[in-house]
Amino acid sequence: MTLKDSFNLAFRTVRSNKLRTGITVAIIAFGIMALIGIITAIQSMNEGLRNSFSTMGANGFTISYKERFRFDNGDNSQKVDKTKKAKKSNLDKYIQLYEAEGFKQKYNFPALVSISLSGFGNYEIHYKDEKTNPNVRMNGGDENYLAVNGYSIEEGRNLTPADVQSGRDVCLIGSDVATKLFGQYKDKAVDKFINIGGSPYLVIAVLKSKGSSAMLRADNVVITSYNNVRRTGFGGNSFVIGVLANDITQVDGAVNEATSVFRNVRKLLPTDDDNFVIEKSDKLAATFIELLSSIQMAAGAIGLITLIGAAIGLMNIMLVSVNERTREVGLIKAIGGKRRNIRQQFLFESVIISLLGALFGIVLGVIIGNIFALLLNAGFTVPWAWVMAGIVICSGVGLLAGIWPAVKASKLNPITALRYE
Repeated sequence: MTLKDSFNLAFRTVRSNKLRTGITVAIIAFGIMALIGIITAIQSMNEGLRNSFSTMGANGFTISYKERFRFDNGDNSQKVDKTKKAKKSNLDKYIQLYEAEGFKQKYNFPALVSISLSGFGNYEIHYKDEKTNPNVRMNGGDENYLAVNGYSIEEGRNLTPADVQSGRDVCLIGSDVATKLFGQYKDKAVDKFINIGGSPYLVIAVLKSKGSSAMLRADNVVITSYNNVRRTGFGGNSFVIGVLANDITQVDGAVNEATSVFRNVRKLLPTDDDNFVIEKSDKLAATFIELLSSIQMAAGAIGLITLIGAAIGLMNIMLVSVNERTREVGLIKAIGGKRRNIRQQFLFESVIISLLGALFGIVLGVIIGNIFALLLNAGFTVPWAWVMAGIVICSGVGLLAGIWPAVKASKLNPITALRYE
């Protein structure tokens, strides 16, 4: 009896027991589907977050008075030395307008510099009888804000220095806002007045769509001048400075120069620590991706627990199969079959069932994960490394679950087996 004969016999047995095979395959497929589905969704979200947060490009960075997002990963390298007294005047010191404008004037590195002030993120925008949901974010910027933050204009014009200095009620609206208020005629929004917080604003531009993720709605935004946001009193307390270097190879030099210039602007002594934070454009994406890693670990745990249950179920089914096919085993031995042929047949059955479960689980997991990713406006992805890992894991599950039943079947006495009723 050859290896091919054992495989063919195992395959026919699997095919002939459709109900038993289907139930076992479904159990294994559910575990792999949970694992692959969650991993696929997380990878899509990771990519979407990188694209969304890295709006300034790899050659951009921001200067703020403190970290905008922080994830404590146990790294003690950034902890404050408690033996050293910090000057209270240097702690949590907002970036004032004169400091931001002073930096912009003194920073001579070949780069674009933008000053911005965040407004509230819960505006409801009105135009005639149309209105948006009360979740539109309003940001104040300058004439360089669009370029530094990766926006481009579809219709209209950019903010001018005169708009910024006067703080007049003009704005640029994101693609989502324009679509909500003007429908398919969003290109007609330019030169129309919309109502923001009870005040009329003249729309001077509609921005091209950047694409949005669930955590950063880049197109659900209204941009005006930072002086307008400051004048209305609905903005933050600290300004943010954005810098876009001309080339990615110049980023480190740009950061060093910015650190030196801004320390001078804030009148820090050589012995003083920095009381501001410089964050590269992909820092926020990396922070959120690190947060998502815990979800990925949970996905692995869910998949592992389900696969352990599937392995136990598969082993029980194979043991039942041994009892049901005792006479068949005796007949194979009676016509010259060896113990290894019996073991091979049962191991093949177990692995075939496991791999069928892996196949269905992987396909369903990729489909479900990408459906979830599409709902979050993330891209299509296939986690090939986890697909291969799923196949290997299921092969291992099949082997482990089939070893005991295979050994038990191979040890059956052929005469006793033939008499089994």
